[in-house]
Amino acid sequence: MAKVAPFLVHHATPSPSLKLHFSPRNASLHARHSTPGVRCAVATPTSNIPITNPTGSQDEDLFSFDRYMASKAVTVNDALDRALPLVQPERLSESMRYSLLAGGKRVRPMLAIAACEMVGGDEAAATPVACAVEMVHTMSLIHDDLPCMDDDDLRRGCPTNHVAFGVSTALLAGDALLSLSFEHVARGCAEHGVPADRALRAVAELANAVGTGGLAAGQVVDLASEGADVGLATLEYIHIHKTARLLEAAAVCGAIVGGATEEDIESIRRYARYVGLLFQVVDDVLDVTQTSEQLGKTAGKDLATDKATYPKLMGVDGARAYAAELVASAEAELDRFDRARTQPLRHLARFIAYRQN
Repeated sequence: MAKVAPFLVHHATPSPSLKLHFSPRNASLHARHSTPGVRCAVATPTSNIPITNPTGSQDEDLFSFDRYMASKAVTVNDALDRALPLVQPERLSESMRYSLLAGGKRVRPMLAIAACEMVGGDEAAATPVACAVEMVHTMSLIHDDLPCMDDDDLRRGCPTNHVAFGVSTALLAGDALLSLSFEHVARGCAEHGVPADRALRAVAELANAVGTGGLAAGQVVDLASEGADVGLATLEYIHIHKTARLLEAAAVCGAIVGGATEEDIESIRRYARYVGLLFQVVDDVLDVTQTSEQLGKTAGKDLATDKATYPKLMGVDGARAYAAELVASAEAELDRFDRARTQPLRHLARFIAYRQN
């Protein structure tokens, strides 16, 4: 297993209670008081992860995840800026741009591009789906922060969208971003010469990740579970749907537009699902170990609302051990591919394990 962060605790024998309960996939488809001029300084995400090289591969030694991540972030940020110009009504456009261009790690777009490149596709083909996934993710953050959901007022170190623009505008901005995401895939894939059958399949994959097969389902069960006696199986259902499913869709859509085989797509799907769960496990631990200033969002929210979390059910050390398992499982799914091409995705799993916000 690759070296994992100091954040993670190493256990020689994984606990049987950490078994993943992945649900089967359908194989056929494969406020108002603030001004809209609010601006926040957002730091560029970087990684100082001391990655070990278990194979001694020169390609791995020479690969710089920092440079790769920064390069893809520039590509995606520029594309998102072009995809969402200021139009009438300007207040709606400003609200959409406020959250979409607020920075962040751009993990999901990078997943899409890296998966596409790993199977032999190019960045240009993957950029439309990469941007679309980020639009969907931003929609989910805007809606998640609303008073009727998590009722949060801080996101990425800035006032949340409904605090800056009002609840009604924030709700509509999220709706508009969701609509734009599918339009962007359709138009962007056509412009970059992606075959129509691949574009259609990517649209179906993304749509499934948003509705009853993904975000919406996870959010409903999450809200219903507040204050309830929730076990690991239910917690995993919540996070596979609410968090992991969109990360999975990002990687799978990138692989689809890149022309991956069915076997490659399923390996990438499993990799991304492990990474998606890893992201949530780390998120849960950071919520109880970091401050609001460090996170850029309100710390301790899960504890305050009595939400089921991995640290609550497993303890912090147990959650860290589970995260270590997920890193190893994710990387194992990449062994079928050319090792040099897998470096971005291998390093991404470790980056997620090491992140501090």
